[in-house]
Amino acid sequence: MARWAGGVVRIAVINGPNLNLLGQREPAIYGTTTLAQIESRLREVAKELDVSISFAQFNGEGDIIDAIHALKGAADGALINAGAYSHTSLVIHDALTSVAVPFVEVHVSNIYAREPQRRHSVLADAAVAVIAGFGAGSYELALRGLVGKLSNSV
Repeated sequence: MARWAGGVVRIAVINGPNLNLLGQREPAIYGTTTLAQIESRLREVAKELDVSISFAQFNGEGDIIDAIHALKGAADGALINAGAYSHTSLVIHDALTSVAVPFVEVHVSNIYAREPQRRHSVLADAAVAVIAGFGAGSYELALRGLVGKLSNSV
């Protein structure tokens, strides 16, 4: 049972652009699992781990930043798949470091085996960990890892 400073661990999952198209967008790269299926699986894992979980997906950078700002005081940790913004967005990096909520950067594909412009993440240096390349399973690995990290830091 995961506990954190007086209550159940609260995890937010924030997904960026085009992740609403999982399951239909380039299945050879991203697989056929939909975002709704990923969320359903994460709800099961969260129940198993006795943690609270919430989900959001945004195609716009500003919306992602607003969601990150809302994490302060509302979440103990986060899973962030910023999509292509992971490679370019210093403002998302700055928002994450500003709210000081531990997060795991998640990628469905192995970004380090893709095009050169996708092999660098501007978020990684602020992340607790980066999980990439396990398809939809990347999210479950990230959730289990983050909850374990948070539970052991009490």
